[in-house]
Amino acid sequence: MSEPDDTAHTPGEAQPGEDPPAQRPPAAVGSGAQASSADSPLADDRSAADAARRAEHDAAAAERTIAAAIDPGARAMVVAVAVLVLLFSFTLAHTGTANGWEVLVSADDAGAEAIALPSRVFLTLAVVFGAVMSMLALITRRWVLAWIALAGCALASVFGMLAVWSRQTVSPNLAAAGVGPGLLLGWATVIVLTFHWLKVVWGRTVAQMDAEHERRRRAADAEQYGDGNTGPGGFTPRLK
Repeated sequence: MSEPDDTAHTPGEAQPGEDPPAQRPPAAVGSGAQASSADSPLADDRSAADAARRAEHDAAAAERTIAAAIDPGARAMVVAVAVLVLLFSFTLAHTGTANGWEVLVSADDAGAEAIALPSRVFLTLAVVFGAVMSMLALITRRWVLAWIALAGCALASVFGMLAVWSRQTVSPNLAAAGVGPGLLLGWATVIVLTFHWLKVVWGRTVAQMDAEHERRRRAADAEQYGDGNTGPGGFTPRLK
């Protein structure tokens, strides 16, 4: 009977000449991979929320810019020419021998023509709103000045009609002339200014409404993602 071989090895024991078994990676590596894969949607949510908030801020800034300024475009040239024509009308005869400037400062020629109150009010409004405020609105591009110019020119248009009517209803006992070319030209120019300022203001209002709609849409997008964290590294989208 042969003796048992002393070189026999127990199961699991490495035999001579064999490489040691490969070490298994620790379980923590697998859990870290799962954590990194779980962080990817979280990072996407955060970046989407940040982008939504930036878009909301940009839309709000654009709305404030539109609300404060006007863009008359080609109408700026029309308004500038109309202002020059209005100032030129003051050099023409308002009625009789009295031109617009003389009526405005109540000169002797204006007193001899029995100038009524509507003519003086019309010329005052035409200078203040038709000339001064219109030029200020064109230079500064401020929306509030454009609104003031529009309201003043509209009021001047009404008093221009009353001024023409007052010159056509002068008492026969007074040796006063009728309507002069300066009055008619000034009245027509103020009406043109009123029309163009109305178009400028209305165009700006439509642009502001569009900007407000865009801001509300982007604000809703930002609200959908929310901006609060739930714990360290946590982010929960805000549902509507």
